[in-house]
Amino acid sequence: MTQPQKGQLELPIERELSADRNADKGGRSFYFFDFDDNVAFLTTPTFIFHKETRHELRLSSGDFAQVHRHVGKHGPYADYLIDTCDRTGTFRHFRDQDLTEVEKQLGRKQMFVQDLASALGFPDVQWKGPSWSCFYHATLNQRPVSVITARGHHPETIRDGVKLFVERGYLPHEPNYLSLYPVTNPLVRKELAAEDPSLSVAALKKLAIKASVAKAIEQYGANPFHRFGMSDDDPHNIELIVEVMKELKTEHPEMSFFVIETQAGRFVKWEVYPQGAEATLCANEQDLRAFEQLTLLPPP
Repeated sequence: MTQPQKGQLELPIERELSADRNADKGGRSFYFFDFDDNVAFLTTPTFIFHKETRHELRLSSGDFAQVHRHVGKHGPYADYLIDTCDRTGTFRHFRDQDLTEVEKQLGRKQMFVQDLASALGFPDVQWKGPSWSCFYHATLNQRPVSVITARGHHPETIRDGVKLFVERGYLPHEPNYLSLYPVTNPLVRKELAAEDPSLSVAALKKLAIKASVAKAIEQYGANPFHRFGMSDDDPHNIELIVEVMKELKTEHPEMSFFVIETQAGRFVKWEVYPQGAEATLCANEQDLRAFEQLTLLPPP
């Protein structure tokens, strides 16, 4: 098993508790995270299949995010297809498996938990994703956190995986969860009223973002000083996240909405308005100070 060779650079910053930006006005900062290749790099593979021979080709989750829209259409993967069977198909390792009671008693874990445990055996710089510092900051300061991922595990499986960060000393405690949406899980799709099999992952994430904002307002009130931010590494997902946040900004014009794009060694923080999005900070892996500001601090 080969661990990804890229990760977040270790930053020369102190880990300190800090008050929420608009706490004095009753506002809260809500942090929404994609997980894979964003919070952490895992080795969970995807598989595409040759249309005629059914030969399977193994791809990393990062590679799949870059090419999935071309599979079966054009380019080097034109002769391949995506198989949606949860047991034997493209995403079989991104789904929970039916474990027997004996397997559970023997300590066998779901694939997400296994892969995360394996990743934590490598140096930090190899498994920490570009949004790790932001995830740590949100957790440390008890900011409401949502995990919105393409995975199809049960939400409790995601929670069990994140607990490993606490057990291994990488997080001080569990996040203050607002919501957990592994959007291809059948129960989650039902909760989102999104059982139409033709819906894309990006479309499902849009629904999960809307649901999470609704939960935030239900739980914390409709304060005009609330701030919402979502980080993701998939270019197509970023496009649709900006779209849904434009809709949310139109519905809640007094609140603030941000998207952090983390892909290919670049980091762009966008503030979203009804008419579009404006880049408020850009950085690359070599610009530590700008990167520090991007991942941990709100704009001035």
